[in-house]
Amino acid sequence: MTKDVVVAAAPEAAAVVSRVAACVEYRGTAYRGWQRQQPGVPSVQEAVEKALSRVADHPVNLFCAGRTDAGVHASGQVIHFDSHARREPRNWIHGANANLPPDISLSWVKYVPEDFHARFSASARRYRYVIYNDPIRPAHLAHEVTWNYRPLDLTRMQQAARALLGQHDFSAYRAVACQAKSPIKTIHHLELVRFGQFIVLDIRANAFLHHMVRNIAGVLMQIGCGDKPVAWAEEVLDGQDRRHGGLTAPGYGLYLVDVTYPQHFALPERYLGPHFLSGLNERLPRIC
Repeated sequence: MTKDVVVAAAPEAAAVVSRVAACVEYRGTAYRGWQRQQPGVPSVQEAVEKALSRVADHPVNLFCAGRTDAGVHASGQVIHFDSHARREPRNWIHGANANLPPDISLSWVKYVPEDFHARFSASARRYRYVIYNDPIRPAHLAHEVTWNYRPLDLTRMQQAARALLGQHDFSAYRAVACQAKSPIKTIHHLELVRFGQFIVLDIRANAFLHHMVRNIAGVLMQIGCGDKPVAWAEEVLDGQDRRHGGLTAPGYGLYLVDVTYPQHFALPERYLGPHFLSGLNERLPRIC
């Protein structure tokens, strides 16, 4: 009996475990964020794990680059998981997408070295906050953009944003419940551009605090509509007090669009999203 057990277990013990990286895009409207929740609460992570587990024929546990909040979207969320299943990248993609709901899809898959980690190997993350600026409420993209009916002065918003570039203590721009160990982050790139009726806040940093981009967007919109002076963005920053930071902009205008990793991992590149703003990439390229 003992001999039979040893022989039966040998093939599984010899199975080679590989690390797989992938890119996920999703519309976050129907989910309580990326992270797996208690039973019955929908999350993006749970949906993707179930789909990949069916393809792998074993349970899959995912790690992501950034845990987006409820209602927040992504066009460039990077994940990784370990599997002993041997599948071609195209099989992972098509198999997972066949088992995913229509508001989530994998866009690429690549085998990576075992030292790759979707979160800890990342050197920067990039978000876009999309504002639809028009007097009339939009019937389309209602849960994928933030509507602001008041005319926004783009020049004032751009001037105010300059004070946030570089390394700062962003305590005033973090959520009260933020659990990050340090409020000091470095913003490498922060631009605002008008694209038709959209105003897009495009921001790239080494890391972000909880609600940091949404709080920045909230401050800049108050400045853009004339409620606050241009200098207010810097005053909020220097005050280091979230209570004086104004309103937090809604989550449904926010997109995780890109994650930067060391070049030796050679991860695939896809155009920056969201899809309806793909033409914006001529003005805001990937490398900032």
